[in-house]
Amino acid sequence: MKICWLALALLVFTLNLSADDTTSPALTKIGTDDVTNYVGKEMIVTGKVAQVSIRPNIVFLNMDKPYPDSPFTLVIHPAETNQFGNLKALRGASVEVMGLITNYHDRAEMVLKKADQLKVTGTAPKKAHSESQ
Repeated sequence: MKICWLALALLVFTLNLSADDTTSPALTKIGTDDVTNYVGKEMIVTGKVAQVSIRPNIVFLNMDKPYPDSPFTLVIHPAETNQFGNLKALRGASVEVMGLITNYHDRAEMVLKKADQLKVTGTAPKKAHSESQ
């Protein structure tokens, strides 16, 4: 009987350990000014898309300020661009991005591979139409 209880206790303990392994802690949310302090870490970064630069081999979303003054850049490779829809429409939008912050040529960036890494939290202001044409 003791062996049965011991086996049951061991099983419950093992299940608790494996359940703890699958739960990941919530990522910390930071602004673009703090990204250099978190290189090499997975974070949620908030900011405004200041510039969208679409090139044949890569897309850059410069956050808060246009290049070269941008404190943080989002990078999307051609194989993934179709997942993100109209990237030009992101200019001026407030966003949250989730992923690994890396350093490329002394600049903080995050490579986006899946659309669920990017969440639009505020849309870009609509431009007023000019009355004279």
